[in-house]
Amino acid sequence: MTTATTTQTSSRGADRRAGRRAGGQHGPRRIGSHLFLLLAAVYFIVPLWWLVVGSTKTNSGLFVGSGGALWFNDEFALWDNVKELFTYQGGIYWTWMRNSFVYALAGGVGSTVLAVLAGYALAKYRFRGRNLYFSLLLGSVMVPLTALTIPTFVLLSQLGMINTMWAVVLPSLLSPIGVYLVRVYAVDAIPDEMLDAGRVDGAGELRLFSRVALPLLRPAFVTVLLLTTVATWNNFFLPLAVLRDPQLLPVTVGLNQWQGLSNAGAGGEQVWNLITTGALVSILPLIVAFLGLQKYWQGGLSLGSIK
Repeated sequence: MTTATTTQTSSRGADRRAGRRAGGQHGPRRIGSHLFLLLAAVYFIVPLWWLVVGSTKTNSGLFVGSGGALWFNDEFALWDNVKELFTYQGGIYWTWMRNSFVYALAGGVGSTVLAVLAGYALAKYRFRGRNLYFSLLLGSVMVPLTALTIPTFVLLSQLGMINTMWAVVLPSLLSPIGVYLVRVYAVDAIPDEMLDAGRVDGAGELRLFSRVALPLLRPAFVTVLLLTTVATWNNFFLPLAVLRDPQLLPVTVGLNQWQGLSNAGAGGEQVWNLITTGALVSILPLIVAFLGLQKYWQGGLSLGSIK
């Protein structure tokens, strides 16, 4: 009895020493990874922090304030900046925000629906040329959107859509990366056996998609919806090329016009405080969207862990 107890105690001590040695070996590696993550977090947080701080400063306080670039000045002008932002040039900022909502909603929802349909078809249906189409899709993902702006402008000009909302919405409906993500997710998330069982029970393809596949694709649907909505909301070069009417501009291009006005120097009006405050207000809807939809991402991660 005593010998067994002594042996058990010795093995426990050996396990603890081995654990300490393993922890000591991985300690520098963990410190390095944590330090890298900390630097990455600071890299992404500092610009956002500057935007928050800059929105509380006056036009002159942005350059000669008492608090420095990354801290608040003695004069807190956030509410004055917001009120002036919403009334400057007849309240055109509200129009720009409304346009951004329209473009982001139409482009985000439309491109997500098309991406889900195309990705599901590429994942679960076998047809001639499927691999070729998917290869072309992967190739289109590598093409930068700025390279397509001039051909898109020429095509829309021939269709008579320049300086209309359709010139921004229609190109936003295509999302190759969204189709790719849905296709990759649908391959594993939707078992072929489940679809075959539904077909045996007499369910049509449309009913299988709406009742079986779509609920399983919810995490992918939300992910693509957020990605495409953010991409459309932040779209700058395409609206700059196809829109001329200030009443049709999104908030990104509108703020760029104010920046050009401020860069004019003595010949223009300095509205740097409105540009900073407008940029802060423009990202609030995206933050709310991410916080409100993150539970669907968590549901998708837990679903994958169960599988």
